[in-house]
Amino acid sequence: MITINKILILSVLIAATHNLVMAQSYAGSAANVEPTMLVDKPTAGLLKRGSYSVSSNFFQRGGMLIGITVGIFEPFTFGISYGGTGIIGKDSINMNPVPGVNAKLRLVGEGILMPALAIGFDSQGKEPYLGADSLKRYTIKSPGVYVVASKNYAILGNLSIHGGLNKSLETGDGDGDLNMFIGVEKSLSSDVSIMMEYDFGVNDNHGHAIGKGNGYLNFGFRWSWGKGLVVGFNLKNITKNQDNVDVGNRTLQIDYIGEL
Repeated sequence: MITINKILILSVLIAATHNLVMAQSYAGSAANVEPTMLVDKPTAGLLKRGSYSVSSNFFQRGGMLIGITVGIFEPFTFGISYGGTGIIGKDSINMNPVPGVNAKLRLVGEGILMPALAIGFDSQGKEPYLGADSLKRYTIKSPGVYVVASKNYAILGNLSIHGGLNKSLETGDGDGDLNMFIGVEKSLSSDVSIMMEYDFGVNDNHGHAIGKGNGYLNFGFRWSWGKGLVVGFNLKNITKNQDNVDVGNRTLQIDYIGEL
């Protein structure tokens, strides 16, 4: 016999299932959105048309970077970002000199054997801006103009491999070389993923650059909390490619993905 309580329980389960299906997430094997970034480097992934993401990154010196990216049409996304240091804490606020802009166009979709291929531009560097040191660059240079390939495999969940070339426009330190990066992402459960990337740092190892020639090895953890919210933690520069780094630079990432 169907009682009111059973009907209520069934209604709650249906609603919860509906929210789970409609939730937007790029973390875990149940992800229904392609990851557009690893830690600091882009992938060939795009937002769906009419989707948007709001990202917030928290880093040293009370720093915060907020960005919004929109899927304009199926193979193209566009976004802007802005932030600074001293936003959290008692120090004076120093905002970045200009907002960052990013755009990505997919040239080739992923096939059975072929990876997805995308070209893009991203002027947003990461962590504190070093304009006061006359370097006119971010602690981690922006990708600038880039080309990237990504391939996903169904191996105990999702396993994706990424690699690309980039040319940053941040050359005030005298190092404007073409750079390379590689990365991998692996789902651990339906809502948890880990990722790793290695930035060769070829454009940050001579002149007045602050890199030491070790490249940048970064790890990331992403956890989908449902209803579009993804929370992450990054451990960056494990190779100690800059001064004043002990274990690694620790940053917090919070993203929200929705539909217009």
